Amino acid sequence: MLAASLLAVLAGVVYYLLTSPINLDKEARFYIQSGDTSYKIGHELSEKNWILDPMLMRVVARLHPEWVPKVGEYAIMPGMTILDLMALFDSGRSVVYSVTLLEGKTLDYYLATMAAKGNIKMTLKGLTNEQIAKRFALDVSNPEGQFFANTYQYHEGDTDFSILQHSHRLLEQTLADLWDKRDKNLPYKNAYEALVMASIIEKETGAPIERPLISRVFISRLEKGMRLQTDPTVIYGLGKNFNGNLTRKDLRSASPYNTYLHFGLPPTPIANVGKEAIEAALNPGETKALYFVAKGDGTHAFSNTLQAHNRAVAKYQKYHRRSDYKSIPESTVKENAQ
Repeated sequence: MLAASLLAVLAGVVYYLLTSPINLDKEARFYIQSGDTSYKIGHELSEKNWILDPMLMRVVARLHPEWVPKVGEYAIMPGMTILDLMALFDSGRSVVYSVTLLEGKTLDYYLATMAAKGNIKMTLKGLTNEQIAKRFALDVSNPEGQFFANTYQYHEGDTDFSILQHSHRLLEQTLADLWDKRDKNLPYKNAYEALVMASIIEKETGAPIERPLISRVFISRLEKGMRLQTDPTVIYGLGKNFNGNLTRKDLRSASPYNTYLHFGLPPTPIANVGKEAIEAALNPGETKALYFVAKGDGTHAFSNTLQAHNRAVAKYQKYHRRSDYKSIPESTVKENAQ
């Protein structure tokens, strides 16, 4: 009888310890590594003084052999019990982070953005464009423009490849859906050319209302056999040689991205894009304008003739330029300086 009574008391104590709040007064993080056993987890929790004894985790493992801790980072909240902890570790509901890949940015910028997070495993940094394109099984040798600008969720230790793979698949899906709904009278041979155009539109304006108009101007130029003559393509072709000021010498550079010298679209996108830019490329607005010039406030003045365009240039870029005006957005200068 005494032994039975002692066992009952012991069982009661264990139950009390398993169902009482752990010793924690504010949210904390706990990492489960590959191969961690219930006892090892218990030992770490005990070292943190969150639980009384490591053996308590082994007791839970015996009571619930179906619970298997999953690798990840977990948010531990005050008031949780040991049973709650093991159930959480078994659920795999680890902490979720997010990274925003902005419109109009290059792949190099995306990689730098992810590296700055500090908890994404970087596997693509230092690879050539050809090597990266091969990793993603692309049909082109330059992966620029192959990733959809969006905010993505990830877990600690996820790779840049896994995040960008999701981004690429989302781009392919979005591009395919919008291609099916496109204006049928467009000068594109395929959806890739539309993506190239979308990247130019994305770099030319940050004003959503202007995207369809910018698209129409460039499409009209293509249809009339005119050069696109767009600065962002030249800047992309210059790469790290661009110092923030586009010169006449730059406009004579032999790069295949120099749309002041070459007719048609550049060979690849010059940036990654969002849905709105693709929509604009595939469903342009209505305007007879063939020219536009930046006003210096983020918008543009559109002109139907070269004479009107020259007057607009004189107005906005020679005589009435703001003291803080830059020929391209500050973010572009910083991006190309990296």
